[in-house]
Amino acid sequence: MTALLTIIVLVFILVAIWQMVKIFDLAQAKVENAQVATDKDNKINGYLMMGFLLFIYGITIVSFVKWGDLPLLSNSASEHGPQIDNLMIISLVLIFIVQTVTQFLLYYFAYKYKGEKGKKALFFADNNKLEAIWTIIPVIVLAGLIIYGLNTWISIMGVNQDDDPMVIELYAQQFNWTARYAGEDNTLGKSNVRLIDIDRANVLGIDEADPYGQDDVITKELHLPVGRPILFKMRSQDVLHSAYMPHFRAQMNCVPGMITQFGFTPTVTTAEMRQRPEIQEKVAHINEIRVEKSKELVAKGEQPLDRYEFNYLLLCNKICGKSHYNMQMKIVVESQEEFDAWMKEQKVFKNSLIN
Repeated sequence: MTALLTIIVLVFILVAIWQMVKIFDLAQAKVENAQVATDKDNKINGYLMMGFLLFIYGITIVSFVKWGDLPLLSNSASEHGPQIDNLMIISLVLIFIVQTVTQFLLYYFAYKYKGEKGKKALFFADNNKLEAIWTIIPVIVLAGLIIYGLNTWISIMGVNQDDDPMVIELYAQQFNWTARYAGEDNTLGKSNVRLIDIDRANVLGIDEADPYGQDDVITKELHLPVGRPILFKMRSQDVLHSAYMPHFRAQMNCVPGMITQFGFTPTVTTAEMRQRPEIQEKVAHINEIRVEKSKELVAKGEQPLDRYEFNYLLLCNKICGKSHYNMQMKIVVESQEEFDAWMKEQKVFKNSLIN
């Protein structure tokens, strides 16, 4: 009943507004309302254009002062990370220069060449010189960016088998990640989704008859030795996912029915990254927010939030369903000795099966 009354009231309000608009139109019937802009109108619009230009530049300056440090571009933790960052910085600088110049010309010309009584516009059917300039310059700039980007991509994707990379499988499914280490033989056992057997704890569908799969190690937390090349083999059980590790500048789609791969060498341990001033500042800021939020939760009789601690994360960068936002895995980068000690605590596949 309340909903019905609310709808009726809203309808009456809309009818009243409509009637008021009609009354206003009737009141303006005898007022001269020419649709042709006057010199005064054009002058006002010209000044408004320049005012909006100043507004855009003001917002740009404020954004650079407040958020212009781009902390993520200084916290790469992989060997190829600086190459990606350099490409991003070059692109941002070029975009900033082009945006600044073109926006100025756009609004300045709108002001300078505003309509005035008696002034006629000068039309050009074509201008080969101008067309050549604004065609050749973008072509050169874009060609340079594309060639540099392709070379960067090729150098990143060219995994050198002579470096003896550690092979790890990242298995994606709604809405979690599972990691599979290739074991001492550094060769992953064969797998197929049709071989998944939950009753025997074979959650990845590893071929139990394949000798290469007997020493594979399945975990829910990803540990990586610092300075060791890693080659990730990626699979998806259900829909398209995307393995995204932002601090390692690594991302690759996980496609059902096929295996994709991406390789990198981690260069900064988790402990070292936690000691960086910018990371400590970010963590402190997040914990300040959590303290205030926890006060509200406690007042409602709910549990307070845990303190935040920096960790590398594996995220899904494809919208894969309703819990996509929560699809993540903790990554720990540590020394080779720490990694070996952790690996000794894990069960190999043949010992984890339930008979």
